[in-house]
Amino acid sequence: MMTDTDSDDAARSPDIDDVLTELDELEELVDGEEERRQVREAMRTARQVRPEGVIGRFRTQFGSRDAGEALVGSFVFGLPMIVEGGALEIGRFIAERPPAFLLTLLFGGAVVVGILRAGEFERVVEDRMFGVVPLRPLAIVAIAGGLAVALMTGWGRVSWSDPMVAGGQTLLVAIAMSIGASIGDILPEN
Repeated sequence: MMTDTDSDDAARSPDIDDVLTELDELEELVDGEEERRQVREAMRTARQVRPEGVIGRFRTQFGSRDAGEALVGSFVFGLPMIVEGGALEIGRFIAERPPAFLLTLLFGGAVVVGILRAGEFERVVEDRMFGVVPLRPLAIVAIAGGLAVALMTGWGRVSWSDPMVAGGQTLLVAIAMSIGASIGDILPEN
């Protein structure tokens, strides 16, 4: 017969504490020193596991699913920037002031890298170009930047006859899109 405690345990998902309890019980049952050592090693590993929270874990490769997440995040964050006239005014302002343009570019890059660091993208060593350069931030910026150029140009929001102004306006939208792409990439998959 199932008690209330049993039904409560069955209703909740097991967590790391449950695993450690089971391993602790297993350690008591094994009779060889080698088996005890293996159980203790498993317990050490289990204690190092961090539960997933709001921020998800990255897969080992930046694939089509990641690109899709980045594209959707870019679009959702960038669309308001494209249709709103204030973004065009700010873009014109930073285009006319090279230090402001550079600081905006650096700030945007720092925010994107900061968001991705929250998801610990640097721990994914297989996801590197030439074994050195992290692919994920580059891919996210390329997707967001490409979408910004395509939409800003295709929807007539910029005129490339004045490339500095068009570049400043597109940079501002691309930064917002890169932030959206980063957030889309680190959200948990479940």
